[in-house]
Amino acid sequence: MKVQLIIILALFTLGPCAAQTVTSTKVKFNRQDTLRGSITPERAWWDLTYYHLDIEVKPDEKFIFGKNTIQYQVLEPYQILQVDLQNPMTIKKVMQNGTALDFKTEGNAHFITLKENQRIGEINTIEVYYEGYPREAKRAPWDGGFSWKRDENGKHFIATSCQGLGASVWWPNKDHMYDEVDSMLISVTIPKGLTNVSNGRLRKLEEYNDKVTSHWFVSNPINNYGVNINIGDYVNFSEVYEGENGPLDMDYWVLSYNLDKAKEHFKDAPKMMKAFEHWFGPYPFYEDSFKLVEVPYLGMEHQSSVAYGNQYKKGYLGNDLSRTGWGLKFDFIIIHEAGHEWFANNITNRDIADMWIHEGFTAYSENLFLDYYYGEQAAADYVIGTRANIRNNKPIIGQYNVNNEGSGDMYYKGANMLHTLRQLIEDDKKWRAILRGLNETFYHQTVTTKQIEDYISRETNKDLSTFFNQYLRDTRIPTLEYKIEEGKLSYRYVDIVEGFDMPIEIVIDGKSQWIFPNSSWQSMPYSGSTFKVDEDYYIYSKQL
Repeated sequence: MKVQLIIILALFTLGPCAAQTVTSTKVKFNRQDTLRGSITPERAWWDLTYYHLDIEVKPDEKFIFGKNTIQYQVLEPYQILQVDLQNPMTIKKVMQNGTALDFKTEGNAHFITLKENQRIGEINTIEVYYEGYPREAKRAPWDGGFSWKRDENGKHFIATSCQGLGASVWWPNKDHMYDEVDSMLISVTIPKGLTNVSNGRLRKLEEYNDKVTSHWFVSNPINNYGVNINIGDYVNFSEVYEGENGPLDMDYWVLSYNLDKAKEHFKDAPKMMKAFEHWFGPYPFYEDSFKLVEVPYLGMEHQSSVAYGNQYKKGYLGNDLSRTGWGLKFDFIIIHEAGHEWFANNITNRDIADMWIHEGFTAYSENLFLDYYYGEQAAADYVIGTRANIRNNKPIIGQYNVNNEGSGDMYYKGANMLHTLRQLIEDDKKWRAILRGLNETFYHQTVTTKQIEDYISRETNKDLSTFFNQYLRDTRIPTLEYKIEEGKLSYRYVDIVEGFDMPIEIVIDGKSQWIFPNSSWQSMPYSGSTFKVDEDYYIYSKQL
């Protein structure tokens, strides 16, 4: 049982400081990185309000064509608008109010010159016609694009994935995380005999002689990389989950020959929903339903259309990432990717450098799923076990304004940072209130790390700046050096940013107590026979 920390937090003086960041390599960025990763003047003056992506997919040719209608509100007068589309896709023409517009291409950025004066507050529309052979994913979802596969029956099995790479790898859009479109219609035409599943709800299905068009409508804000198409020989089954905000439609789209297997295996989905609504608050997209959609790659957190490819196995393709046994109690992809509905799709990083907001909290959600069903010790064992996956080779936060992700440690170093932070909160009810409060306060918003830090500091009534600097912006893990001699325990922290003084629990002869280390040696009487540091804190310890 953890000691109440009402008084202890008052002594936790993690004040602001400049982080002592350690980097392993210096990355060079170019003009294209800036055009992709920054809020350029050609992006800043207009606010996305609506997309209608209307395309045809020709599976045999691996070719797509169509248009994206982009509706926007004018924030400031400006005449040049940036739309992104990556090679080898090409823009054929751009129209506004029936008039063709000139545009200049610079790599993957396309600068459209508007003829009509743009007046503040107006809602305007452009239509971007495009076509091409989109980049084929080499190792989806890590190296994304289109996955053009065949199922066991030889039928087309196709899906998109583009996190980090950018949605502009297959459709033209304002490809920056800061501005999410308010709503979206996705119309996809494919050969008859196949089914397309996209985000949101199916509005209409139109059948022709040899083609079929599905129209999927997303009524909530959505980030670009969350938009997906999935094409296959799908069958559907569904259930209604009685959630915090009422009945929630949960739909499952799987390959026809996997139906019976999926009906049994996907029982993890309502279990996930129950646990995460408990910890994080109501599912953020009731209006758009929740879907799991089978895909030919491992998985991805596409909003209300979560991609599933874990081969109907428990764990991560049958493996336990924690090496404790607890990771085989659930299907990793169902739990992890669905956890992103709260952290990635509801709360979205404004700049991909802050991608830990997506991955740290969602890796931690695996821990919370176990906590809900198996208890606090099982959850702690799991998250501590995942420390073996941490490399500490570069900071978790990347470089801003150049579309640069931080270290892959954002997953399990991020999760262990949050697990450590949980120990410093006065009780678990407060911790749960903070997690739910994040999803309520930043509901359907794009955010920065500073906003997350400030919120948690405010809710704990303590400046946690150096705590976050230590774990997010530095590669070193705090080490508690200690020595026991002549009836005295002496201790201090090393490998820390300036001002780091996180309290921790130590266990002497089986009894827990708090100490308050900093960079200076401190001492206390010691008459014990056994000593250890509570493993719930992500630090190292070293006896001198």
